[in-house]
Amino acid sequence: MARVVVDVMLKPEILDPQGQAVQRALPRLGFAGIADVRQGKRFELEVDGPVDDAALARIHEMAETFLANTVIEDFVVKVES
Repeated sequence: MARVVVDVMLKPEILDPQGQAVQRALPRLGFAGIADVRQGKRFELEVDGPVDDAALARIHEMAETFLANTVIEDFVVKVES
């Protein structure tokens, strides 16, 4: 069984209020020197069978239509070994 990871992040031009809240809290918690924080989503998919080009294309389609809002988010699909 193979694992495919889909990482979803807001596009750089989209405001990230959750990331900003974390960034503001870090110095108060003793974590200085962090210039920016962006928050995203990670999906780990366990795939039955081989992860060939057809399977990756199907996962890419799934990410584009269901896992990410492509108007405001970018995503990356990668196979973990």
